[in-house]
Amino acid sequence: MFEIAKQFRFEAAHTLTRKLEAEASRRIHGHSYRAEIVVRGEADPQTGMVTDFGVLDRAVQQARAALDHRFLDDVPGLGPPTMENLSAWIWRQAAPSCRGLARVTVYRDSTGEACSYFGDSAR
Repeated sequence: MFEIAKQFRFEAAHTLTRKLEAEASRRIHGHSYRAEIVVRGEADPQTGMVTDFGVLDRAVQQARAALDHRFLDDVPGLGPPTMENLSAWIWRQAAPSCRGLARVTVYRDSTGEACSYFGDSAR
């Protein structure tokens, strides 16, 4: 069994309703994000690959184009722009083309925060 991964970075702004800081929470603010798409499986006997990195690259480029330098509140289908929703949204974008998708993780390296989504891998 192998895992292969592709990472990408994006910059984005958002608002978030938080109970901790009710007054300040609706201010627009931004983050630098790093995301990772992981595919798990056996290497194909013919190609020697779990999947072609070109397939992952296309999935990454599609997700990055929809998120990079965007106002996340306006991204269709994302919902409130939490780390949880970002990782699930990227999963939904990548799943149709990434057979064996195992995990999507979104990182905010500057704060040491991360969230992983495992989705329904029984595809």
